[in-house]
Amino acid sequence: MFEYSNWAVLSVSFMVVLSLALSGVALCSVLHLVNAKWRFEVRHLASSLFALFPLAFVLLIILLVGGEHTFPWWNAEHGEHAMPGWYTPTLLSVRQVLGMVFMMALYWVFIKRQGVSERSPEDAERFHTIATWIPFAFVIYSTMMAWDFEMTLVPHWHSAIYGMQQFVSNFGMFLAFLVVWIYVLNTRQRLLRPVSEKMYNYLAQLMLAFTLLWIYTFYAQYLTIWYGNLPDETGRIFAMQNGSYAVLWWAILVMKFVIPFVTFCFPKPRHNEAAINAVAISIIVGTLFERFIWIAGVDTQGAYPFVAALAVTAVVGAVGFFSVRLMMQRTQLIRGKY
Repeated sequence: MFEYSNWAVLSVSFMVVLSLALSGVALCSVLHLVNAKWRFEVRHLASSLFALFPLAFVLLIILLVGGEHTFPWWNAEHGEHAMPGWYTPTLLSVRQVLGMVFMMALYWVFIKRQGVSERSPEDAERFHTIATWIPFAFVIYSTMMAWDFEMTLVPHWHSAIYGMQQFVSNFGMFLAFLVVWIYVLNTRQRLLRPVSEKMYNYLAQLMLAFTLLWIYTFYAQYLTIWYGNLPDETGRIFAMQNGSYAVLWWAILVMKFVIPFVTFCFPKPRHNEAAINAVAISIIVGTLFERFIWIAGVDTQGAYPFVAALAVTAVVGAVGFFSVRLMMQRTQLIRGKY
C-alpha cells in the first residue's frame, strides 16, 4: 500500500541533492565577491558539487511524473486542495524544468570562467561579471523551490519568510557537509592539494553564523504565526509540532540550534576538528529531519519510513558519490585515474 511518507523520502532526497549542487558554486561566488583569500583552497572542491545536477534533474523528472504523489493539489481542480494561479501541473513542470536547465547553464559558465579567471585581466573581468549574477539567481531559484516543493504542499498555507528560512537552512547544511567532506578527504590523503587545517575554523564560524540566521528566521516565522493565531496558519505548524513527527520537530531545534550554538559560542571548540565535525553531523541530520517533516508532515500523521529512507538514501547517495568523484578526477582534485 502506498504511503505518502514513503514517497516524501524521494522529495527530501531531491531537495538535499539540489541544495548541495546549488550551494557549492554559490559559496565560490560569494567568497570571490568579498575577496576572501581562503577561497582558493576550497573553490574547486566546492564547485565540483555541480556534478550533482544531473542526478537532481532525474529526481525532478521522477517527482513530476509521479506528481499526484508529490503534490496533494496535483489533481484537485475544486475543493480545499485546489490551488489558484500558476499552481497547475503544466505550469509547475515547465518552470521547474526550465529553471533547473537555466541554473545548470549559468553554473557551468561560472565554473568554466573560474578555471581561467587568472589567465588575463579580461578573463578576470568576465569571471567577476558572472559571479555577480550567481547570488541573485541562487536566491530567486531557491525561493521558487522552497515554495513549490514545501510551502504549498498544504494548499493556501503561506509564510512570507519561508523561502529565506529554507535556503538558509540548506546552505547551513552544505557548510556542514563541506566540513565533513574536507575532513574525510584530508585524513584519507585523497586530495592532491590538501586543504589547510585553518579552513575548519573558518567553516565553523560560518556554521555558527548560519545557525544564528536560521534560528532567527525560524523564530520570526513561528512567532508571527503563533501571535496571529489564524487557524489556516497555525494548523500546519501545530500539526508538525504535536503530530506523528513531533520527536523530529523538537530534535530539529536541538540539532540545528542548541548543539551548534552551545558548542561554537566558545572559541576553543571552533579550533577542534572533532568538535567541528560532531556539530556538522548534527546540523546535517537535523536538516534532513527538517526537510522530511515539512514535506511528509502535511497530513499531520504517518509512519516513520525507515525502509524507504535506507533504500532511497543508499541509491541516491551512491550515484551522487560516484558522480562527484568522477568530476574531481577529471579536474585533478583527487588521486586516482579518470
